[in-house]
Amino acid sequence: MNEGQVGQYAYGLWGLVIISIGLFIGFLFSFAKPTTKVDWRSLGLFSSFVVALFVEMYGFPLTIYLLTSWLGSRYPVANPYSHENGHLLGIFFGLRSDHGSILHLLSNVLIFAGAMLIARGWSAVHKGEGLIVTDGPYAYVRHPQYVGFIAVIIGFLIQWPTLVTIMMAPILIIRYIRLGKKEEEYMLKQYPKEYRDYMQKVPAWIPKVT
Repeated sequence: MNEGQVGQYAYGLWGLVIISIGLFIGFLFSFAKPTTKVDWRSLGLFSSFVVALFVEMYGFPLTIYLLTSWLGSRYPVANPYSHENGHLLGIFFGLRSDHGSILHLLSNVLIFAGAMLIARGWSAVHKGEGLIVTDGPYAYVRHPQYVGFIAVIIGFLIQWPTLVTIMMAPILIIRYIRLGKKEEEYMLKQYPKEYRDYMQKVPAWIPKVT
């Protein structure tokens, strides 16, 4: 730690890390009931993102350590290890994403809306028992559960970006897009006409604005 950067150290809160991870993943598992390998894989990838996020948010601020090591006295704030100065958007771009800010509220909306999409999407799929599902969130997009995961990821990136999660996010998003395409290939083989008609009516990722 450089001279002038000594101050409040708001990390090393491993109990809070464990509680945050347990609450969020437990909440997700409470309504998202994975039954297939694809379900477990998608949930596992997302869980790794959540673990990396909360470890840096409350446990070990790897990103801050790396940035202060690389930039030295040129690092923008005098006390980078306070929780307030852990928001990279605020430090480098002046966009505060701490509690009460517009960005923080936006991130919470994305996280909550994404979680609800995941819940409703998986519920509809499991009730459909392998058949084509076209109601509920599937009436607006073909992959609501993956749209939900992407919304939650973006929400967390807005709320607390780190080098690790910034690198993980595009990998996860690409993974979900590929999973969506694989699911469509499977459905086209099982229901070639019905699913193709559904594809022509409903967009894959972004709802139509009418």
